[in-house]
Amino acid sequence: MNRATLSLAAAVTALAAVTGFAALTTPAADSGTVAAAKAPTRLPVERSSLLCPAPSNSEVAETVYTSFTPAGGARGAGTGEAAGRAELKPSAATSDATTADPGKANTPKKAPAADKPVLTLTQPGRPVSAEADGGDAPALVGAASGRLAPGWTTQQTTKVPAGGGRGMLGVSCTAPDTDFWFPGASTVAQRADYVHLTNPDDTATVVDIELFGPGGALKSQVTDGVTVPARSDVPVLLSTLTADPAAEDVTVHVTTRSGRVGAVVRSADEKLGSDWLAASADPAGSLVLPGIPADATSVRLVAYAPGEDDAELSIRLAGPTGTITPAAAESLHVKSGMTAAVDLQDVTRGEAGSLLLTPLRKGRATPVVAALRVVRGKGDDQEVAFIPATGPVGERATVADNRAKGTTLSLTAPAEGAEVKVTASAGTEGGTPATTTYKIKSGTTLAVTPPVPAGLKGSYALTVETVSGGPVHAARTLAEPDDGLPMFTVQTLADDRGTVEVPVAGQDLSVLDD
Repeated sequence: MNRATLSLAAAVTALAAVTGFAALTTPAADSGTVAAAKAPTRLPVERSSLLCPAPSNSEVAETVYTSFTPAGGARGAGTGEAAGRAELKPSAATSDATTADPGKANTPKKAPAADKPVLTLTQPGRPVSAEADGGDAPALVGAASGRLAPGWTTQQTTKVPAGGGRGMLGVSCTAPDTDFWFPGASTVAQRADYVHLTNPDDTATVVDIELFGPGGALKSQVTDGVTVPARSDVPVLLSTLTADPAAEDVTVHVTTRSGRVGAVVRSADEKLGSDWLAASADPAGSLVLPGIPADATSVRLVAYAPGEDDAELSIRLAGPTGTITPAAAESLHVKSGMTAAVDLQDVTRGEAGSLLLTPLRKGRATPVVAALRVVRGKGDDQEVAFIPATGPVGERATVADNRAKGTTLSLTAPAEGAEVKVTASAGTEGGTPATTTYKIKSGTTLAVTPPVPAGLKGSYALTVETVSGGPVHAARTLAEPDDGLPMFTVQTLADDRGTVEVPVAGQDLSVLDD
C-alpha cells in the first residue's frame, strides 16, 4: 500500500515541466540515435513515516514503545545530513470519540501534548525504548530521515492486567495510507471494537468507514464521514456506526476522501481479552496467514470478497512437516460483498502452523482479504490475538520488542523451499548482535526460538532477510503469562520497502528543434 512509486512518478512529471522535456533514456551516441532506457536503480528511501494509535484507556495499562532501524539500511550513508534522525512525538490531541457522533468525534479529551519526542532514534542497529503508564498516553506521529529511514520500525506493546480490556496488546506502528481492510472485527455486545484513525498531516481529513457483515453492507449512520483533525487521533466504536443487528464477524473498510491516515482496530472481548487487529494485505487470490501458535485452542478464519465475484477458497495448514487440509474445514465460500467465517477449532493440534488460502479451482482466483482470531487458554483463563493475511518478507523485514523469553518466530514457505538470515540486534540496554540462518522446506512452517544477543539487556529487534528460494512469510509471537492468564500477541512481518526504484532520467532537448 506504499505510494512511493506514484510519488516518484509525480516528481518525474514535475521535473519535466521545469526543464522543458525529460526522456527516460541515456544520452544518444549521436543526435540521430536514441539509446535504450537504462533499468531503474534501487536506492534507499530518504524518509519514512509511522503512526502509533493511542494505546489504551485503562488506568492500569503499561505501554512500551520500541523503535529500530536495521544497520546498513542506507548503504553507506551516515555523515552530515544523511545521518538523519527518527522521532515519535505525541499527536496534537486525542479525541474522545467513543461513538459515531460527529460532534463528539472531534472533541479533544485533553489539551494538546507538548512537542517533545517520546522516542528518539539516532543510530541504526540498536533499538531504543520508552514507557508510558495509564490511560492518557496519546497517539504518536513520527518520521525518520537519512540512514534511519530505510526499514524503520516501531513496536507498541501494552499490558493491561485487569478490567474489560485486559490482555497483551501489540501492534507494529503503521505507515499512513488511504485504504485499509480489517476482516475479523465485530459489533456484538460482548465486543468493544474501535477503529483508531491517526492523521499525521497539518490539515484535517475526512474518512469513510464501511462495515460488511455476513449479509452484505451494514447501513451506515454516518453519511458525512468522520473528520480527523490535523495531527490527531480519533477512535470510533464500530457498533455505533450502524443500526443494523449486531454481527459477530464484520469486515471494516477504511478509505480517505483526501489526505491519509494510519488505521488499526483495537478489539476488546469481555471473555477473551483484547488485542490490536492490523490491516490485511491487499485483496489477492491467494493469501498466507502465518504464525498460529502451537497451543492455540481456537482459531477462527474471517474473509471478505470485495469484488463482483464470489470466491471459493481452499483451506490448508502448513505445519512443521508439510501441508494438510484441516478436518474442521476444507474450503470456504465467500459471497461477493459479504463476510464469511469458519471455526477451525484447535487446528494446529500442538504444532505451530500457518494458514494458506488458495483458489479452490485453478483459473478462478477471486481477490479476498482475510484474518484469523486466535485464542490460547481455556475457561476463564483465555487470551486473544489476531493474525491478518500478510505479504512475504521479501528482501528484508523487521520486528522490534523481542524478549529473552517468550519470543517465537514463525517462518512459512508456501510455494518452494527457501533460506533466510535472521539477525538479532543489540539490546536496548546492551548486548552483542547474533545471526542465524534457517532453511524452510516447501509447504512447511518452521517455528523457532530466535537467536538472542549475547549479554542481552532490555529488548531487541529481529531482522529477517531472504537469502534464496521462494517467498517466505513470517510472524512473531510474544508471550508473557500473567497469574495463569496466557497473555500473548502476534505481529506479522512484511517487506519493509526500505528501497525504491529510481528511473534514470536525462534531458532530450532535441524535441525542441523545428
